Amino acid sequence: MEIQACFDQWMTTILDSELKLVPNWNLNIVGLLEEVGSVTRFFFAVKLGWKRRRLAQQVIKQENELIGEVWNLLEPVIQAQGMEILEIEYRRESAGWVLRVYLDRDQGISVEDCAEVSRIAGDLLDVADLIQTPYNLEISSPGIDRPLRRVDHFQKHIGDIIEVRTRSSIQNRRNFKGELKAVSPEGVTIECDMRGYLIPTPLIERARLLYFESMGRK
Repeated sequence: MEIQACFDQWMTTILDSELKLVPNWNLNIVGLLEEVGSVTRFFFAVKLGWKRRRLAQQVIKQENELIGEVWNLLEPVIQAQGMEILEIEYRRESAGWVLRVYLDRDQGISVEDCAEVSRIAGDLLDVADLIQTPYNLEISSPGIDRPLRRVDHFQKHIGDIIEVRTRSSIQNRRNFKGELKAVSPEGVTIECDMRGYLIPTPLIERARLLYFESMGRK
């Protein structure tokens, strides 16, 4: 009875404060307590695991939405300069948060191009006030191992070797390296370790061309 009373008190407090959006949470936890007896620690382990997963999903969603907003803000201005955005990253690194924009055009990107776009993009981002935390803005050329983001980026490199990291596991793995076999709006097919994997576009966290490995095949 004491265990049940403690449990009822915990459930009332938690449901009132944080978990009102979770249907049947009370019933699920009661079932767990009946199975494990008096070991109430399991309740907190389940609750924290659920919260961590949900928090991670929320962070990913917020970062993706922010990248989309930044992309839409900067793309018209960058296109007017005769360049295109290849990729935008927003991530926390050792020096703090970094917003990194990769640019490209047929004749390549110079240091002067990066400096000019950095000035323009910095002014636009300051006015739009999309990012609330301090961050460093970096404008960069793609380098040899160029990032791949959009369908047309992948289509240019069918038959090349690429590297893909996914947001969640596909057949118990998140890292894929191999030949890009096919591309569609729904996803990309990569041959990795003698097997073909279809990776849905929304699950691609980042992807890049492996230039030297691709050139070695041609």
